[in-house]
Amino acid sequence: MERFIVGTGRCGSTLLSRMLHESPEAASIFEFFNGLDMARRFSEDALDGPALAELIAGEQTFITMVLRRGYEVPEVTYPFGTGGRFSRDDALPWILVSCLPRLCDDPDALYQDTLAFARNRPRQTLADHYRELFAFFAARTGKVVWIEKSGSSIDYIQDLHAMFPDARFLHLHRDGREAALSMREHHAYRLAISLLYGLDPALEARPDDTGEAADRIDALLGSRPAAEPFGRYWADQIQRGARGWKSIADPHFCQIRFEHLVSEPETTLGAIAKFFELDPIRDGWIARAAALVRGIPPTRLETLEPGERQALIAACEPGQALLDRG
Repeated sequence: MERFIVGTGRCGSTLLSRMLHESPEAASIFEFFNGLDMARRFSEDALDGPALAELIAGEQTFITMVLRRGYEVPEVTYPFGTGGRFSRDDALPWILVSCLPRLCDDPDALYQDTLAFARNRPRQTLADHYRELFAFFAARTGKVVWIEKSGSSIDYIQDLHAMFPDARFLHLHRDGREAALSMREHHAYRLAISLLYGLDPALEARPDDTGEAADRIDALLGSRPAAEPFGRYWADQIQRGARGWKSIADPHFCQIRFEHLVSEPETTLGAIAKFFELDPIRDGWIARAAALVRGIPPTRLETLEPGERQALIAACEPGQALLDRG
């Protein structure tokens, strides 16, 4: 069985993936698809091994621009400054941003082994390449199954379902207003959403990282944009995702609220284990996973001034309605 966690940005999927990695059966594959070349990551064309290696070794330019300016991105777990191969000024390969560092203590070595494994693959579909690669990751962690999760993956659930038609998809969702406000505080999302919705029309999507364009990026990353576009982005993702999840039949799709995950972690993880067909009692993993919860995150909505609060609520309403959130 192929297993995926999907959701918008800042929905709590990183916490859930860390929880599920406590299972002695399941390897959590963090943020694999999100930063791959969008034009190629779900291609139906067959690829040979060297082309696969080139695809997964590419950088994600937004992450590069943010890191070079000294800003933190919570998902980036590569160990800068500890003798690793890459520095914050380098173009970090996407799978070293979070995927490989979450799987082992020596991500540089695993990166080289992963590229060697990829280059030796035969010419075949990307779906088969991904299955073999994820099985390779699971074996390296001593696990027997894998669960992939990427931020904002609800956006491309249709592509995932087309590539993996028999997979199970768990949609973790969070109150849209709070997810949007969390994205505003996240520097990579702040840059991407500001560009997407034209919050700085003078800034091009792929500016040179020097001179005037660089100054504008600095200003944008250091700014505090209005909340409404982030709510619009969240609702747009949910609306696109709904067009995809409505075509996935039971028992291949389920939805879980982030609020239930953090308020009732053991019960919620038990339901998730059943959906993903994981042993819920083996090695006491659910109790360990539940202990990863550090309380219910404080809400931000009520801290906004009334006009901005109402604009954000209105922007999120179409997505909230699709999720039956009043």
